Amino acid sequence: MNPKLSLALGIFCIAFSPIFVKLSGAPALTSAFYRIFIGWLCLAPWCILKNKLKIDRNALLFAVLTGVVFGLDIAVWHLSLAKIGSTVSTLVANLAPVWVGLFSFLLFRKSSGIMFWIGTVVAIAGMAVLVGFREVIALKFSTGILLAVLASLFYAIYIMLSKVVLQKIEIVTFMFYNMLAASLFLLLLCGMEKSELVALPAKSWLCFLGLGVICQVTGWLTINYAIRFLNPAKVSITLLAQTVLAAFFAAMFLSERLEFKEIAGSVIVLAGIAVSFIKKPAAEIVS
Repeated sequence: MNPKLSLALGIFCIAFSPIFVKLSGAPALTSAFYRIFIGWLCLAPWCILKNKLKIDRNALLFAVLTGVVFGLDIAVWHLSLAKIGSTVSTLVANLAPVWVGLFSFLLFRKSSGIMFWIGTVVAIAGMAVLVGFREVIALKFSTGILLAVLASLFYAIYIMLSKVVLQKIEIVTFMFYNMLAASLFLLLLCGMEKSELVALPAKSWLCFLGLGVICQVTGWLTINYAIRFLNPAKVSITLLAQTVLAAFFAAMFLSERLEFKEIAGSVIVLAGIAVSFIKKPAAEIVS
């Protein structure tokens, strides 16, 4: 498949995630569990038949750790979706690239460049517009916004950890153990919170199937395929299109409408994230 077409298909698929979660009407942790578990059930037979399960101990530990972090990311994001609109929650959760850059600088002293810091400031300003300046000054944030920010932090940690293990094993092997660990972790959370896992309406099960097959497996397999052939920075910028599609789908299927400050803040945040990926051209050497 053409990598650009693969990326477009992946973005289209993952943009349905908040829609399926909202339409399912199920507890947040329940929908989070079935999204990963059904996705794993679809991937597992292929991995077994193609003998893609071989992995050394260190890589397995990293895959399991990233699975737990990914499970936390999905759980917290689904909890956010239960409290605020899907468009705003999805947008805030896409702050992950900014956190990755900050962590890289603070922990590893890896220079991110002036454009990254400009983009970060712009994105934070957009967040202030989105939340409201009075609320920011008074440090009053809605629970849904805070959960979405926390989800973006977990996703940033997931990205950094997965980069380590993906240098050693194939993508499908990583996804097999990663999603298995995430599923078991989310099942444990569901048990602790006594979330309903069985007595659910048919609409919920159809939405879970959509989350697992369309969003988790098809979406991320096609995106990971595109990353192998396309510039990662350009892929990251293009992935921002999911928030636009999610907003369109939310208006179509959920009848969500955004206030002016939410639209303005969203545009500023997207611009900031995009600017953070711009690389300053190297100065030419004149001989």
